[in-house]
Amino acid sequence: MAVKQPETTLNPAYSDTHATATDWAEAREALRRAEVFWLTTVRPDGRPHVTPLLAVWHGEALYFCTGRGERKELNLRDNSNVALTTGVNALHRGLDIVVEGRATRVTDTGLLQALAQEWEAKYGPEWHFTVTVTVTVTGTGTGTGTFTGPDDTEALVFEVTPTTAFGFAKGGPEGGAYGQTRWRF
Repeated sequence: MAVKQPETTLNPAYSDTHATATDWAEAREALRRAEVFWLTTVRPDGRPHVTPLLAVWHGEALYFCTGRGERKELNLRDNSNVALTTGVNALHRGLDIVVEGRATRVTDTGLLQALAQEWEAKYGPEWHFTVTVTVTVTGTGTGTGTFTGPDDTEALVFEVTPTTAFGFAKGGPEGGAYGQTRWRF
Protein backbone atom coordinates (compact mmCIF):
# COMPACT_ATOMS: atom_id res chain seq x y z
CA MET A 1 0.00 0.00 0.00
CA ALA A 2 1.32 3.44 -0.93
CA VAL A 3 1.90 5.78 1.97
CA LYS A 4 -0.20 8.92 1.70
CA GLN A 5 2.13 11.89 1.95
CA PRO A 6 0.62 14.75 3.94
CA GLU A 7 1.11 18.45 3.32
CA THR A 8 4.03 19.28 5.61
CA THR A 9 4.72 22.75 6.99
CA LEU A 10 7.06 24.18 9.61
CA ASN A 11 5.57 26.88 11.81
CA PRO A 12 8.26 29.58 12.04
CA ALA A 13 6.55 31.23 15.03
CA TYR A 14 7.34 28.17 17.17
CA SER A 15 10.59 27.02 15.56
CA ASP A 16 14.24 27.98 15.71
CA THR A 17 15.46 29.93 12.69
CA HIS A 18 17.60 26.97 11.54
CA ALA A 19 14.89 24.32 12.12
CA THR A 20 13.51 22.19 9.31
CA ALA A 21 10.18 20.41 9.12
CA THR A 22 10.19 16.86 10.46
CA ASP A 23 9.61 14.28 7.74
CA TRP A 24 6.36 12.30 8.07
CA ALA A 25 8.34 9.03 7.75
CA GLU A 26 10.25 9.96 10.93
CA ALA A 27 6.99 10.78 12.72
CA ARG A 28 5.40 7.48 11.63
CA GLU A 29 8.40 5.57 12.96
CA ALA A 30 8.13 7.44 16.28
CA LEU A 31 4.44 6.52 16.45
CA ARG A 32 5.27 2.88 15.70
CA ARG A 33 7.89 2.75 18.48
CA ALA A 34 6.00 4.72 21.14
CA GLU A 35 4.77 2.65 24.05
CA VAL A 36 2.45 5.02 25.93
CA PHE A 37 -0.08 7.39 24.38
CA TRP A 38 -2.47 9.89 25.92
CA LEU A 39 -6.00 9.80 24.48
CA THR A 40 -8.19 12.89 24.66
CA THR A 41 -11.94 12.48 24.15
CA VAL A 42 -14.84 14.86 24.81
CA ARG A 43 -17.37 14.21 27.55
CA PRO A 44 -21.08 14.75 26.80
CA ASP A 45 -20.96 18.07 28.70
CA GLY A 46 -18.03 19.29 26.56
CA ARG A 47 -15.26 18.80 29.11
CA PRO A 48 -12.13 16.96 27.97
CA HIS A 49 -11.26 13.49 29.22
CA VAL A 50 -7.59 12.46 29.02
CA THR A 51 -6.22 9.02 29.82
CA PRO A 52 -3.02 7.08 29.11
CA LEU A 53 -3.27 3.91 27.05
CA LEU A 54 -1.38 1.61 24.71
CA ALA A 55 -1.69 1.86 20.93
CA VAL A 56 -0.23 0.32 17.81
CA TRP A 57 0.51 1.88 14.43
CA HIS A 58 -0.74 -0.37 11.63
CA GLY A 59 -0.94 0.63 7.97
CA GLU A 60 -1.57 4.36 8.13
CA ALA A 61 -3.54 4.58 11.38
CA LEU A 62 -3.26 4.30 15.16
CA TYR A 63 -5.32 1.69 17.01
CA PHE A 64 -6.30 1.58 20.66
CA CYS A 65 -8.73 -0.47 22.71
CA THR A 66 -10.99 0.15 25.66
CA GLY A 67 -13.58 -1.71 27.66
CA ARG A 68 -17.25 -1.37 26.84
CA GLY A 69 -18.79 1.22 29.14
CA GLU A 70 -15.48 2.88 30.09
CA ARG A 71 -15.55 6.68 30.08
CA LYS A 72 -13.63 6.97 26.80
CA GLU A 73 -15.95 4.50 25.04
CA LEU A 74 -19.02 6.35 26.35
CA ASN A 75 -17.55 9.64 25.11
CA LEU A 76 -16.89 8.18 21.65
CA ARG A 77 -20.56 7.23 21.30
CA ASP A 78 -21.45 10.95 21.16
CA ASN A 79 -18.30 12.49 19.70
CA SER A 80 -15.71 10.51 17.75
CA ASN A 81 -13.17 13.36 17.55
CA VAL A 82 -9.98 12.48 19.42
CA ALA A 83 -6.36 13.40 19.88
CA LEU A 84 -3.63 10.87 20.63
CA THR A 85 -0.40 12.27 22.06
CA THR A 86 2.97 10.65 22.63
CA GLY A 87 6.56 11.73 23.05
CA VAL A 88 9.52 12.01 25.35
CA ASN A 89 9.12 13.51 28.80
CA ALA A 90 12.22 15.68 28.38
CA LEU A 91 12.82 19.30 27.46
CA HIS A 92 15.89 19.12 25.22
CA ARG A 93 15.49 15.91 23.22
CA GLY A 94 13.00 13.83 21.33
CA LEU A 95 9.92 14.34 19.24
CA ASP A 96 6.47 14.85 20.71
CA ILE A 97 3.56 14.05 18.40
CA VAL A 98 -0.15 14.87 18.50
CA VAL A 99 -2.44 13.00 16.10
CA GLU A 100 -5.95 14.36 15.55
CA GLY A 101 -8.71 12.36 13.87
CA ARG A 102 -11.94 10.46 14.33
CA ALA A 103 -12.07 7.19 16.25
CA THR A 104 -13.90 4.51 14.30
CA ARG A 105 -14.80 1.15 15.81
CA VAL A 106 -13.02 -1.83 14.23
CA THR A 107 -15.08 -5.02 13.94
CA ASP A 108 -13.43 -6.77 10.97
CA THR A 109 -12.04 -10.02 12.34
CA GLY A 110 -9.14 -10.20 9.89
CA LEU A 111 -7.91 -6.75 10.88
CA LEU A 112 -8.50 -7.54 14.56
CA GLN A 113 -6.38 -10.72 14.24
CA ALA A 114 -3.51 -8.70 12.73
CA LEU A 115 -3.83 -6.06 15.46
CA ALA A 116 -3.91 -8.67 18.24
CA GLN A 117 -0.61 -10.06 16.93
CA GLU A 118 0.91 -6.56 16.80
CA TRP A 119 -0.23 -5.79 20.36
CA GLU A 120 1.43 -8.90 21.71
CA ALA A 121 4.61 -8.42 19.63
CA LYS A 122 4.94 -4.84 20.86
CA TYR A 123 3.82 -5.12 24.48
CA GLY A 124 4.50 -8.75 25.39
CA PRO A 125 2.44 -11.82 26.30
CA GLU A 126 0.53 -10.06 29.08
CA TRP A 127 -1.20 -8.15 26.24
CA HIS A 128 -2.40 -11.28 24.44
CA PHE A 129 -5.86 -10.83 22.93
CA THR A 130 -8.07 -13.34 21.19
CA VAL A 131 -10.64 -12.18 18.68
CA THR A 132 -14.20 -12.99 19.61
CA VAL A 133 -16.98 -12.83 17.04
CA THR A 134 -20.56 -12.01 17.95
CA VAL A 135 -22.92 -13.17 15.21
CA THR A 136 -25.82 -10.85 14.58
CA VAL A 137 -29.18 -12.30 13.68
CA THR A 138 -30.13 -10.00 10.83
CA GLY A 139 -30.34 -12.55 8.09
CA THR A 140 -26.87 -11.69 6.82
CA GLY A 141 -24.97 -14.11 9.01
CA THR A 142 -22.32 -11.49 9.61
CA GLY A 143 -20.67 -10.83 12.91
CA THR A 144 -18.70 -8.19 14.70
CA GLY A 145 -15.39 -8.82 16.35
CA THR A 146 -13.87 -7.61 19.59
CA PHE A 147 -10.76 -8.38 21.58
CA THR A 148 -11.02 -10.65 24.59
CA GLY A 149 -8.26 -10.34 27.17
CA PRO A 150 -6.71 -13.03 29.38
CA ASP A 151 -9.24 -12.25 32.12
CA ASP A 152 -12.15 -12.71 29.66
CA THR A 153 -12.91 -9.00 29.54
CA GLU A 154 -14.10 -7.54 26.27
CA ALA A 155 -12.15 -4.73 24.63
CA LEU A 156 -13.48 -2.64 21.76
CA VAL A 157 -10.87 -1.58 19.21
CA PHE A 158 -10.81 1.83 17.56
CA GLU A 159 -8.92 3.15 14.54
CA VAL A 160 -7.72 6.74 14.26
CA THR A 161 -6.58 7.78 10.80
CA PRO A 162 -4.81 11.14 11.12
CA THR A 163 -6.52 14.20 9.68
CA THR A 164 -3.95 16.56 11.16
CA ALA A 165 -0.84 15.83 13.18
CA PHE A 166 1.73 18.01 14.91
CA GLY A 167 5.34 17.22 15.68
CA PHE A 168 7.35 19.11 18.26
CA ALA A 169 11.07 18.54 17.76
CA LYS A 170 13.04 19.47 20.84
CA GLY A 171 16.54 20.79 20.40
CA GLY A 172 19.11 20.96 23.09
CA PRO A 173 22.64 21.71 24.12
CA GLU A 174 23.90 19.34 21.39
CA GLY A 175 22.87 21.88 18.75
CA GLY A 176 19.47 20.46 17.80
CA ALA A 177 16.70 22.79 16.74
CA TYR A 178 13.28 23.27 18.24
CA GLY A 179 10.62 23.04 15.55
CA GLN A 180 6.88 22.65 15.18
CA THR A 181 5.76 20.69 12.12
CA ARG A 182 2.15 20.30 10.99
CA TRP A 183 1.03 17.49 8.72
CA ARG A 184 -2.36 17.79 6.97
CA PHE A 185 -3.89 14.75 5.30
